[in-house]
Amino acid sequence: MTEIAHPDSVERFRAALKEHGAEGDVVRLDDNAHTAQAAAEGLGITRGQIANSLVFLADGEPVLVMSSGGHRVDTDKVSAAFGGKKITKANADDVRAATGYVIGGVSPVGLATELPTLVDNDLAQYDTIWSAGGHPAYVYQTTFSELVRMTGGTPADIGE
Repeated sequence: MTEIAHPDSVERFRAALKEHGAEGDVVRLDDNAHTAQAAAEGLGITRGQIANSLVFLADGEPVLVMSSGGHRVDTDKVSAAFGGKKITKANADDVRAATGYVIGGVSPVGLATELPTLVDNDLAQYDTIWSAGGHPAYVYQTTFSELVRMTGGTPADIGE
């Protein structure tokens, strides 16, 4: 049996999971999971169970928002959670510099820099949720409580 080589970014994510005492493992999907819809279809789950890893800039500094794929993020709510800072969307270069991952593969841990993090309270309604696993074709099964613990994030209502 031949072992499939995983991208370095997936191995970095796996190491971070182990470091955080995480329970699950990283799974490769047949197709890339660049969107919550594509990931949900590939896993046979609802879009709301996808924990999107979104990078925004708060007064120019990167922050991570783990949002449910079931709705859009309300940037006014994100601003309020970060003390009224101006929230703007990060571009691909900002995302890569802050996280070490490409858009679509940004995982919640194993980031290039430590980022202030919000975790969408809407994710708490699901027994299991899935996040990106360091590459657009890889995902990780987790729980809301584990996601909050691993990221050191603050649970928040951030949906529109």
